[in-house]
Amino acid sequence: MSEEEGEGAEKPRYETLEDLPGIGPSTAQKLRELGFHTVESLAMATVRELEPAGISEKKALAIISAARSSIGIAFIRADELLKMRQNVLRLTTGSKALDKLLDGGLETQTITEFYGEYGSGKSQICHQLCVNVQLPPERGGLNGAALYIDTENTFRTERIVQMARHLGLDPQNVVKNIIYAEAYTSDHQMFLLENADEVIKENNVKLIIVDSLTAHFRSEYLGREMLAARQQKLNKHMHKLIRLARAFNAVAVVTNQVMAKPDMFFGDAIHPVGGHIVGHTSHTRIYLRRASHSPVRVARLVSSPYLPEGEEIFKITENGIEDISEEEKTKSSGR
Repeated sequence: MSEEEGEGAEKPRYETLEDLPGIGPSTAQKLRELGFHTVESLAMATVRELEPAGISEKKALAIISAARSSIGIAFIRADELLKMRQNVLRLTTGSKALDKLLDGGLETQTITEFYGEYGSGKSQICHQLCVNVQLPPERGGLNGAALYIDTENTFRTERIVQMARHLGLDPQNVVKNIIYAEAYTSDHQMFLLENADEVIKENNVKLIIVDSLTAHFRSEYLGREMLAARQQKLNKHMHKLIRLARAFNAVAVVTNQVMAKPDMFFGDAIHPVGGHIVGHTSHTRIYLRRASHSPVRVARLVSSPYLPEGEEIFKITENGIEDISEEEKTKSSGR
């Protein structure tokens, strides 16, 4: 990097697609039809993704490069990366114990995956996060809205109202700040996310949830002969999610179903669906399980780029996600 390009040079700032060099009204319209509504989403695009808009490889490279220069994506030194990491924000789960396991809460610009059996609390955590993200930073929130893609019809506004009241928030305002869509098929699920960038920008969305990530893919792509196609689509879907999270400094959360591996003789026979594709793309994976028939849940941090594995206990009540007392801890550990 030359000195002129360094501290002295001012980066161009493009607000709309039409501001970018080489994009006229008709090209901008074609890009929007492909799901690229913002400069941020174009900065995270690949050349191949722009081909259907009739853009040549050379022109696509120039457009993507201009978009990236506008939001500052380039080679940087590790000390500069350290400064950029200070822009990463954290969202509270509502439980101090769970936040401690995650080194302060869920990170923006990464994907956090919660997986577990039915009734383990995956959707309950998602509901709680939708409320928590609207809290001010001093209370562990991000002063933002939530985008919720529901694939199993598990979202309930009544639950949001309960949780909001417990936190002293106006339930009507909280509900207004959750942008909801039900996905009816895996293709519909992908379409919703691919066209979410404008909604995210206009509504100051700081939390993107897909609950559940794998339900439709699992039911539609049956048999080993369809496995490759399923994994390719899942890969594309998750990479779109991480691009959105990075472009808008948002928390990305997915829930995942599990399957049993009866041929396993040692260790836990319960495994998340999606194989290596989901495993590699999720930055933080948390396995949830229920402690007997009580409201107590066990959260195990299975993988993280820098945090050690560990377990914490929390509970789900009508108030939402809460910590448990020492007495309750003793009871649950005795089970």
